[in-house]
Amino acid sequence: MVNSNANALGVIFANSYDNLVPELVAERTMASIPFGGRYRLIDFVLSNMANSGIDNISVIVRKNYHSLMDHLGSGREWDLTRKRGGLNIVPPFAERSIKMYSGRVDALASILSWLEDQKERYVILSDCCVAMNMNYGDLINKHVESGADVTMVYTRAEIPEGARNDNYTIRINDGRVTELLSNDYRPGVQNLSTNVYIIERESLIQLVRDAAVRGLVYFERDILARNLNLLNVQAYEYTGYAARIADMKSYFDENLRLLEEDNVDQLFSADNPIYTKIRDDNPTRYLEGSKVKNSLLADGCVIEGVVENSVLFRGCRVKKGAVVRNCVLMQDTVVENDTSVEYVVTDKNVHITAAKKLSGTESFPVFVAKNHTV
Repeated sequence: MVNSNANALGVIFANSYDNLVPELVAERTMASIPFGGRYRLIDFVLSNMANSGIDNISVIVRKNYHSLMDHLGSGREWDLTRKRGGLNIVPPFAERSIKMYSGRVDALASILSWLEDQKERYVILSDCCVAMNMNYGDLINKHVESGADVTMVYTRAEIPEGARNDNYTIRINDGRVTELLSNDYRPGVQNLSTNVYIIERESLIQLVRDAAVRGLVYFERDILARNLNLLNVQAYEYTGYAARIADMKSYFDENLRLLEEDNVDQLFSADNPIYTKIRDDNPTRYLEGSKVKNSLLADGCVIEGVVENSVLFRGCRVKKGAVVRNCVLMQDTVVENDTSVEYVVTDKNVHITAAKKLSGTESFPVFVAKNHTV
């Protein structure tokens, strides 16, 4: 870990964009969706902050957060177990006068007293729907040098089909954001927000307090978009690999994109490692007669059959005669003998019984919910 950065603290919104993947958030938050074999989506933003020296982080949750709390624990894996600062999980109704929040303004209003008590000058706000490996130290330096009121991070990418009704794109003139568009329908590559922002703590407190008094709810639409002429909002382009989860199809596609070596190298850089909760398990075992091709397998798997072009999470079992192609199988999924699965996404602890054939398509993968038997 790097040394502590006393100038910035982090605020992470765990439930933003839950509506995009209802199948995966029935019993968890967007932040705790498994990704990439052994990680959760929150691991990427938490690791980015920890690697940048940010050791005072609050995670604001709204519902279904038991899985997230179990995963984060005290924050030890991210070196966030501290006497001052560290990892702070803020559930709804943490204060008597606070209702369950609808947007970021409501969420930030619930922690205003905490923000007022902190000493750091800057606040980094982030959602968990985009997995990327980013040095926030560079973002802080760019923000300070530009003299901006707010700096927002964007990527150059096409708008995912699943995010057509839930996205923000920006128009930029000489580094400054001149227009913030909601639910942009334009085709082709756009300046697409990653929902990562940096702002001075005192300014954030004032903006949230003013917005809450007027009954405003959304940070981008109600605060930034309305005040682009008054606020100096600068744009910071992230050029590395970014996995944006916008629906079940994009979740499936982004996991399989990790089968490309260049994407893995960018997302799991040796200079900025991604940390996660440790599960003590054996290395993956490939038994006699097994065949594995172009796949990503986490620890604890036992392979007796065929696995091709797939991502298998911890503890998966593919038994003799079973064939798994173009699949994403979450933790402890079992595929029994002589079973064929193709274009399938399974949640945790799924059991696919013997001699079955389960098949989706590339454009519509089949999803099997947690703890189900097929």
